[in-house]
Amino acid sequence: MNRSSRTAAAAVLTAAGILAGAWPAGGASAGGAPAARDRVLWGEVTIPPGRDGVVEAAGPTGPALGAGSTLTLTAPAGTRVTGVPLDAPGYRGTVAADGRGAVYTAVSAERPWRAGAFPFVLAVPADAVPGTRLGGCVLRLADAAGAVRATGGCQVTVGLDEPALTRPESGVPLGARPTVAGTAHPGARITVSDKDGRTVCADTAGPDGRWSCAPGPALPAGPNRLQATAALNGVSASSEQIQITVGDAAPAR
Repeated sequence: MNRSSRTAAAAVLTAAGILAGAWPAGGASAGGAPAARDRVLWGEVTIPPGRDGVVEAAGPTGPALGAGSTLTLTAPAGTRVTGVPLDAPGYRGTVAADGRGAVYTAVSAERPWRAGAFPFVLAVPADAVPGTRLGGCVLRLADAAGAVRATGGCQVTVGLDEPALTRPESGVPLGARPTVAGTAHPGARITVSDKDGRTVCADTAGPDGRWSCAPGPALPAGPNRLQATAALNGVSASSEQIQITVGDAAPAR
């Protein structure tokens, strides 16, 4: 898989935003419907700046709701809903024109909301600050008359894109202290480790995202692996590993 394919695949990160509703035994509203006791359970998802992620809401327990019932998501602050990709019959999904919310409507499902998960695609802006928690996500399940029967929410954290290792080249014989370099989110602290998890070197990505460092202790001769991990504001991401070979007589690169 090439890097662009991996990046596209990595762009979809999933966590559960869970709805749960409970009705007291024998309880009923003035209109005869069961009285809902709402409770909120939080799911979590981490999405890098400028990327999309999927929040999935799972249906609640309690009395079944029929056709015309709805599951609505209000997007977290600063994000937009860009899709409702449910692949199941019996539901219709729509996204608000301004992207601030989306809704699934049960149109023909035999037991609506009782099985599976209901995905909403969220887009995080490119200028979002890694480590920021974006509040304001609200999930509501309502019956056909519009009465809310369960509520929930999700927590979206702005993550980091994976750092890139651009030097050294994989498979090229190296000296014992090769320059290691790449790109990452500006300001991220970069730690390079070997196949045994030992720290090789470290640096901080500059305003242009570039970073570089060289090992202090010499790398042992023979095959090895390098991986860069970026950390900023409490979130982190790791690069792919690259295979290297250190040769005693190989010139430093």
